[in-house]
Order: sequence, then structure tokens, then C-alpha cells
Amino acid sequence: MCYMYILRCSNGQYYVGSTKDIDKRLAEHQAGEGCLFTKKHLPVELVYFEKFQRIDEAFLREHQVKGWNRKKKEALINNHRELLPELSKAKTVQTGPSTSSGT
Repeated sequence: MCYMYILRCSNGQYYVGSTKDIDKRLAEHQAGEGCLFTKKHLPVELVYFEKFQRIDEAFLREHQVKGWNRKKKEALINNHRELLPELSKAKTVQTGPSTSSGT
């Protein structure tokens, strides 16, 4: 089994990672041996994980979730999957008149 996981750090921010051994990796994070970000924001708490058959699948999911905003990550963590499509919609802000031409 392989995993994509989300940790909540002591500063309230989320860290997203992937691993083949979630127990070992969590212990590494808690010991300050994980990565620089989590080392600076100990302790960490495992708040979510997904299982995959292959590490490349977990890695792809990790990079997908890393690109999400905080609200979308929290919807996933709190099992509010019905909110994900709405949170995925791009919020565009009109900053002025369009400069594109129709030619």
C-alpha cells in the first residue's frame, strides 16, 4: 500500500505528502526528520490519508491536492466531498475592460 497524506502543523498550516510507509513517515515528521517545513512547525497531526496501490498514483494525488486552497483541503479532510466541485470553480475578478480584439 502507498499513501497520500495531509498533516496539520502546529501553526495551523497543512502539509501534503506521499509515502509507502505512513507510520514510518509520520514518525520521521514528528522526530523532525521529515522535511524542513514540518520540522519548523512541530508537532504535526495526521488529519487525512488516501490509499493507493502504487506510489506514482499517491505522488500524483499529492501534487493535485498541494495545488488546492485551504478551504478545498478542509472539505476533503472533513469528508465534505460534495463541496469540492464548487470550491474548484475559478473565481475571476474583472480588473478592467477587456483588451482582446475579435479579429
